[in-house]
Amino acid sequence: MPLRWGLSVAEVGWRAIEEQDWASSWKEYWHPTEVGDRLLIHPVWLPLPDQTDRIVLQLDPGVAFGTGAHATTQLCLVALEAQLREPISHPYILADIGCGTGILAIAALKLGADRAYAVDTDPLAVQAAQECRDLNTIEAIRMQVFEGSMDVAIAQSKTPVDGFCCNILAPVIIGLVPQMATLTKPNGWGILSGILQKQVPEVTEALATYGWQVQQAWQQEDWACLKIAQRD
Repeated sequence: MPLRWGLSVAEVGWRAIEEQDWASSWKEYWHPTEVGDRLLIHPVWLPLPDQTDRIVLQLDPGVAFGTGAHATTQLCLVALEAQLREPISHPYILADIGCGTGILAIAALKLGADRAYAVDTDPLAVQAAQECRDLNTIEAIRMQVFEGSMDVAIAQSKTPVDGFCCNILAPVIIGLVPQMATLTKPNGWGILSGILQKQVPEVTEALATYGWQVQQAWQQEDWACLKIAQRD
């Protein structure tokens, strides 16, 4: 067949690739990560450190999002650490919306919260969150994991929670804003991430429409994390 457009015949080659377990080979590149002042994210397949004064979060993410390596997760953890720095005087209940591995709910419980409701629309994430909960020896009654979104967290918690985390994407967060006041107590708070810095004005405007204001913001790379509270 004659060649068209003056293109030459492509050369075909091959080479042997050493056989390996591609499903788990990525693990060798994931190392323990210190986040904030008090937290240490630790892959479960590595031996625990002999000495550390940090709170250890053991993880095996599988296919779920939330290894702690991404800027949005780290921002949420820093914000959670700041929110839960003071001693808690009453049973503190939180919700983790779009929980992935459950890393934020696990961190909140280890930082002093009493109970957490974690939800995700991905059934594989639900399974990963349950497994990571067990790896951290957290009782199932303290961290309950469900398939679904904010409406499921509202239904399962039965009463408003003290605060919530939501590390998803800005358009999804904006869609959830109308439900946030139902999820939380009147003086409740939220930690939002998965928001690009250029999307902050749009998210802030949506929050203001429903009586929420940004109290504090963190930035890392192109990402932002917002601590929000209801206006008095």
